[in-house]
Amino acid sequence: MKKLINDPQHVVAESVEGFGLAHADVVRVHVDPLFVTRAGGTAPGKVGLVSGGGSGHEPLHAGFVGVGMLDAAVPGAVFTSPTPDQILPAIAAADAGAGVLTIVKNYTGDVLNFETAAELADADGITVRQVVVNDDVAVEDSLYTAGRRGVAGTVAVEKIAGAAAERGDDLDAVAAVAQRVVDNVRTMGLALTACTVPHVGGPSFDLPDDEIEIGIGIHGEPGRHRVGLESADVLTEKLLTPVVEDLGLASGERVLLLVNGMGGTPASELYVVYRRARALLSERGVEVARSLVGNYVTSLEMQGASVTVLRLDDELTALWDAPVHTSALRW
Repeated sequence: MKKLINDPQHVVAESVEGFGLAHADVVRVHVDPLFVTRAGGTAPGKVGLVSGGGSGHEPLHAGFVGVGMLDAAVPGAVFTSPTPDQILPAIAAADAGAGVLTIVKNYTGDVLNFETAAELADADGITVRQVVVNDDVAVEDSLYTAGRRGVAGTVAVEKIAGAAAERGDDLDAVAAVAQRVVDNVRTMGLALTACTVPHVGGPSFDLPDDEIEIGIGIHGEPGRHRVGLESADVLTEKLLTPVVEDLGLASGERVLLLVNGMGGTPASELYVVYRRARALLSERGVEVARSLVGNYVTSLEMQGASVTVLRLDDELTALWDAPVHTSALRW
């Protein structure tokens, strides 16, 4: 194992410390328990947004803390849910009198721990709503969850819900728009290589050089099936087709197209995937109205990519376009 780390047990703490120092204009890092908030806190009367999950998916979630997105993020150990005693103070810090929405990827530990923290927050007088992201079309169940996993579509949920909160929507309205995004976003990913969790010290699964894993998650778990290495155009079609079919996209619809890197894939290859995905959507009469390409929801150093499609309407498009200023996303 070759990694730029010191002690595998201290990777998350040291990484988050460095993140806070590098982006002190945007975030504040809180330790013992570990969580991240906006540098300026939540504006009075604004709905607070909190998300989190296991580390190793950077920039998700701390990289999306800032104006127009999250108010707080809670990083757990690598590929491990944060605990309720981490989540509760993050919820409290994000509450500015209008309640808090938690955005949770559909993994069993994350859902249970965020629900426990929400119950504790309710006992403290904080109103909490929860939206669960389950955009992965690859599997119904995995080692980590019951039902579909939450993957790169989480970025769209956090961005659009964050914009709704920023414009002054109340808690129920912010939760409703977040759920609309969940209902209209789908993702499929593939891996060219496995990743190595620092405290494990070896690859999460074995993958021969001439094979790829289709339908992988973001925790190093294997996918739906293995196929021989094929061209980027062929592999992109294998990712996009089940996404489009699951969404039931029709000719004339508008979408956001996100091509996400898994951490170890160069931008040049992600744009090759984007090129083909956009052409395939065009052939179906689907308009790509908004685009995002890059590493946003990663799996450590895994080489691979995922394709996410979000069905857009006028309101969702306007919320996507609204100003955002985080360390990882800003316009």
